Amino acid sequence: MKPLDKIVGTWRLAAASPPSPLRAGYITYTGDGRMSAIVSHGGRKPLSSGDRISASVEERAEAFATLFAYAGSYNVVDDKVVHHVEIASVENWVNTDLIRLVRFDGDRLTLMTPPTTVGGKILTTELVWERVK
Repeated sequence: MKPLDKIVGTWRLAAASPPSPLRAGYITYTGDGRMSAIVSHGGRKPLSSGDRISASVEERAEAFATLFAYAGSYNVVDDKVVHHVEIASVENWVNTDLIRLVRFDGDRLTLMTPPTTVGGKILTTELVWERVK
């Protein structure tokens, strides 16, 4: 099976390392080369109002800081998947490529970032995803 075929599907976040506040997420890869990802921290608080625009600046900042999402196209090259970001919660990611090392283990997919600045520290993050059946 080609790597592109193995990656197609929807995956649920199972683990993150180093230990992080990331607790929930989904990433989907389609057979026609499209992808989307959404990941959130655990312990997120609901806004005091159901209206995200009228919520306080502090609540909106916390909501933004504890969730990220992006979508675009992708391609698999050897042991890497390249996400070509077209829309994202972090505008700086738009029109960039996010490269992840890929490893498969049965119904588990592991994506590892290159060294990246996160919270002022340079980290390599490994996210383990389980295939959604």
